[in-house]
Amino acid sequence: MALSTRTALVAGASGLVGGRVLHQLLEDPTYSRVTVLARRELAVSHKKLEQRIASFDRLAQIADFPRVHDVFCCLGTTMKQAGSPDAFRKVDFTYVVELARVAVRHRASQFLVVTAVGADPQSRILYSRVKGEVEEALRRLQFESIQIFRPSLVVGARAESRPTERVAWLLSLPVAWALVGPLSRYRPIKAETVARAMVRVAGDAPRGTHVYESKEIRRHAAKP
Repeated sequence: MALSTRTALVAGASGLVGGRVLHQLLEDPTYSRVTVLARRELAVSHKKLEQRIASFDRLAQIADFPRVHDVFCCLGTTMKQAGSPDAFRKVDFTYVVELARVAVRHRASQFLVVTAVGADPQSRILYSRVKGEVEEALRRLQFESIQIFRPSLVVGARAESRPTERVAWLLSLPVAWALVGPLSRYRPIKAETVARAMVRVAGDAPRGTHVYESKEIRRHAAKP
């Protein structure tokens, strides 16, 4: 694709990974337009940026849904923030899958999504099960490319405080060096690294469905 002709949509741009994805896309000369889909306006300004305020409960009702090449989905919450299993599932499954369905109807060619290490639709752990169910649902949609990123604990400065994540990160530091071989996928990973890998993979746009665990995420992020 020629220089400065790609277009992208970012959902979840107020979050830890999504905010960094947005920043990188705005600085990437291969993207001529970047649309943010959010519930409220972000304190970001750029000549390539278009902000669209929308309710994720009514995505299918948006008459002029943005036509883009690449959709970056960084939506996600925690059980504490959501308040209940049903509310958690609404954000992490329903919103993600509905966004993908609407995007494919509007001819987006590539869908890039952040799930989590251990995603498994058969898991007894709600978080892992929902992430696995999301992946399963996305695989049934007719995108040219679906890129699934399964990071471990994502670390970085958030706009809002998540004490549980902070404690988990601090506890993981002394043992992170011991996580080698198959266990290396559980090492904490920087949000910047995940975002960089997503944008690099989007540029390559390999056809079909591809899954990237932490090792592959780091490898793609390190590409020049």
